[in-house]
Amino acid sequence: MATSASACLSKAVKQEYMKLPQGDKVQAMYIWIDGTGEGLRCKTKTLDSEPKSIEDLPEWNFDGSSTYQSEGSNSDMYLIPSAMFRDPFRKDPNKLVLCEVLKYNRKPAETNLRITCNKVMEMVGDQHPWFGMEQEYTILGTDGHPFGWPSNGFPGPQGPYYCGVGADKAYGRDIVEAHYRACLYAGVNICGTNAEVMPAQWEFQVGPCEGIDMGDHLWVARFILHRVCEDFGVVASFDPKPIPGNWNGAGCHTNFSTKEMREDGGLKAIEDSIEKLSKRHNYHIRAYDPKGGLDNARRLTGHHETSNIHEFSAGVANRGASIRIPRNVGQEKKGYFEDRRPSANCDPYGVTEALIRTCLLNEEGDEPTDY
Repeated sequence: MATSASACLSKAVKQEYMKLPQGDKVQAMYIWIDGTGEGLRCKTKTLDSEPKSIEDLPEWNFDGSSTYQSEGSNSDMYLIPSAMFRDPFRKDPNKLVLCEVLKYNRKPAETNLRITCNKVMEMVGDQHPWFGMEQEYTILGTDGHPFGWPSNGFPGPQGPYYCGVGADKAYGRDIVEAHYRACLYAGVNICGTNAEVMPAQWEFQVGPCEGIDMGDHLWVARFILHRVCEDFGVVASFDPKPIPGNWNGAGCHTNFSTKEMREDGGLKAIEDSIEKLSKRHNYHIRAYDPKGGLDNARRLTGHHETSNIHEFSAGVANRGASIRIPRNVGQEKKGYFEDRRPSANCDPYGVTEALIRTCLLNEEGDEPTDY
């Protein structure tokens, strides 16, 4: 099993240093999305005291020419603190700080989708949009081979692995448990985990989160997962189809509701939203992975519990549809619906913004409206 050289370093020796007192100083790890739209970067700043809110955190900068975000001749980019969490790796009073990225001219970087998402969320605040996102991922060795798979072959076919128990069915549970606890400590609104259909594939769920919190909490949960995997010497992949052939891909199913949908008779509002979504399928496919639909084309084939990328469909309890209405929602005539199209490597800011634009702002056509 190919694991990283760093994982072989003595964690017990490191722990001796981590136990040293840090005085009144606080370490704040600034986290941002790089120019790929899916990679995360981080660096740490020392603060003189524990920040109590975002306003207490200073802006910072970094070299955008090394993160696919600018040229070397004009490389300074600004980090704007946007959300703060407890640091589960260095522990209290240290912080994780999720940042927006601005270019040298203070305009948002191309992959800063948070800024327009936040604007759109503020426009519909009175409708209290809730989201829950189901993040699937695959644990890989440093050689790109799925964790626990035979080095020169494949495990037994899918069937026993989903929610499986036992060493021959669950590959890498230590990572899942460590990540879950770290998220709870950090204050991420993680609400569950399970083993997925393909061996070495897992899922965690974040939500319900209102408005912009959805993107903030999912990105920080992803960062924590990458760091946990780093400690174990393995890699977390959000590729929507890491293994070609008869193996499930990885998505990020997005559950959505408004105050109206959650109240008695809300099924009508759910059906109205699905009708609007049916007329804007291409716009959503473009918004649901970082390559404008190209990544998802490998996953949304109409097989392995997916819909076909070229067709819109909806149904009650149908996991082969674009939109699934859960069985109990159909019975109670209120609740939420699930958009099964977003890929595992989607930007949650882009996904949640698209849903608001179509379902609540009644936008039509293939391009978003500029407000």
